[in-house]
Amino acid sequence: MTASPETCAVPEDRYLHWLRRGLSQPGGKLPLFDEEGQRIDREIVKACIAAGWAERWFKNPLKPDWVVCRITDAGRAVLTPHFEDAKISQRGDTSQP
Repeated sequence: MTASPETCAVPEDRYLHWLRRGLSQPGGKLPLFDEEGQRIDREIVKACIAAGWAERWFKNPLKPDWVVCRITDAGRAVLTPHFEDAKISQRGDTSQP
């Protein structure tokens, strides 16, 4: 079981991976599907919204169950190199890339 984003200062790698994909998209749109064509896990979307790293952008009238999101400024902040370095040291990983 994973910690909720509200109690976890460090986002899980799967959250970061999804958020990174919004950096190169117009308006910061986050993908609905992964690189293999599978739908993004709803728990990832919900956790990132709850933490403030993503926000609902608009409702899709053709697919109302799809949550269309974009990355927030807080989401961009957790992707900065400074934050990534803090994440590694918080986990105790001392190996250098």
